[in-house]
Amino acid sequence: METLMIPFTPRYIVLTICAVVTALLVGIGIVDAKLKVWELLAIPILLFGGLTLLGIRDLTQENHAVLRNYPITAHIRFLLEEIRPEMRQYFFESEKDGMPFSRDTRALVYQRAKMQLDKRPFGTQEDVYKEGYEWMHHSMAPKTHASEKFRVTIGGPDCTRPYSASVFNISAMSFGALSPNAVRALNAGAKKGDFAHDTGEGGVSPYHRENGGDIIWEIGSGYFGCRNRDGTFNPELFAKVAADDQIKMVELKVSQGAKPGHGGVLPAAKVSEEISTIRGVAMGEDCISPAYHKAFSTPLEMMAFIGEMRRLSGGKPAGFKLCIGHPWEFLAICKAMLQTGIYPDFIVVDGNEGGTGAAPLEFMDHLGMPMREGVNFVHNALIGINARDRIRIGAAGKIATAFDMARAMAIGADWCNSARGFMFALGCIQSLSCHTDRCPTGVTTQDPSRNRALVVPHKIERVYNYHHATLHALAELLAAAGLDHPQQIRPIHFSQRTSTTEVLTFAKLYPSLRPGELIDGTSDPRFREAWAMARAESFAAAS
Repeated sequence: METLMIPFTPRYIVLTICAVVTALLVGIGIVDAKLKVWELLAIPILLFGGLTLLGIRDLTQENHAVLRNYPITAHIRFLLEEIRPEMRQYFFESEKDGMPFSRDTRALVYQRAKMQLDKRPFGTQEDVYKEGYEWMHHSMAPKTHASEKFRVTIGGPDCTRPYSASVFNISAMSFGALSPNAVRALNAGAKKGDFAHDTGEGGVSPYHRENGGDIIWEIGSGYFGCRNRDGTFNPELFAKVAADDQIKMVELKVSQGAKPGHGGVLPAAKVSEEISTIRGVAMGEDCISPAYHKAFSTPLEMMAFIGEMRRLSGGKPAGFKLCIGHPWEFLAICKAMLQTGIYPDFIVVDGNEGGTGAAPLEFMDHLGMPMREGVNFVHNALIGINARDRIRIGAAGKIATAFDMARAMAIGADWCNSARGFMFALGCIQSLSCHTDRCPTGVTTQDPSRNRALVVPHKIERVYNYHHATLHALAELLAAAGLDHPQQIRPIHFSQRTSTTEVLTFAKLYPSLRPGELIDGTSDPRFREAWAMARAESFAAAS
């Protein structure tokens, strides 16, 4: 008896109803076999019959247990799960909720990109007494804010073609990850605003060259655009590409914040003829970015390679980008600088909060040093070897506002890069579908029917506006603090609440080494052991 009642339990009742209704409708049609009756019943029979067949399929399939137990009705669960991010984003998030970027931050970028009112009414929504709250100090003698065209000169004594860079630039994002129209709009916006556009490791594409904006050419472990057939570095090809006047700096990518220490594979099926040409990889083969570089294996070899990049590029600034991992490895690079006398012109420090690259959850959430600690570590290490005055530091990792920039500069950065901020300026809605090739706004897709949604002339203006408005906001912040230029920002200008009753300045939270302290011998616990473990001959720690 219990078995006979199963079709009438809540789990199966929808399937039972659909089957019974289908049978009744078919029976009515057979009994009253008139053409007009069948015309009236056709659509209901197809609807309920289709649902019945779906329910039978659910019962017999073996992949989803919930469908076997709840035929037909379980599809509602999958539908709700599919639209959950959109429902949360549009209906349930507060202004300060939303990850990786809050609704408030996204709205600010959109407003500045469109040159709309970006002011907020009725006071802050931040809990200013919450642990971790940070603020910038203002002056009782504020200044009239200076021009927003803040620049920083990049290029040490060995660089013959230094570059005057904006303090706010487009961070590394490759063509292939971004659509052709996205690359076009970013580069043209950079051209109009006189700032730089980092290519990412995917090579210099025609879309980077099309509008003539300043380019920072990033070279990853795949050496795309300057590689031999076996994936090794090709110096002649590198020199040929780097000679382009549009390329202002060359950057070696050691690691990135989203997935430090992790390589990447673009499957052969996705290697189009266009990508094959740009990256220098063969059609029909996987496009592999190894987790490590083949061109060097020790800190000494790495410094020699950077020196060679500078020579081959005709004396343009050469540097590297990394997310800090083992502290002794970066200090080993510092020892290699001292031993070889070869110094990079710049170092870009990416934080593990960086995230335009798709990555395994464990890498994204728990691997690598956050940007602020990374920037301050590199800043102090260079002070400790008396090299800070010749090496510029860029900061990348969740930078979208003028406050983000000022905070990074206070702890050691000379300039800032933003990837997702400029993606928002292009129209990104944080749908978190970058890795699916189904980007709803045409920013991160190679599907022509989708990337046509991104209208390049309109987005050029928004990229330019966002850059201009953010630097304007930075100028106003500096003026309120009594400063003229971002290079004047110091840790003493910022404070952080460490508990409900305690506040420390950044000068206390991020203490500085003395010039030459690492060379002379430091007692600072942040550096003492790591410096002793570092050796220029190997990235491995000394025992």
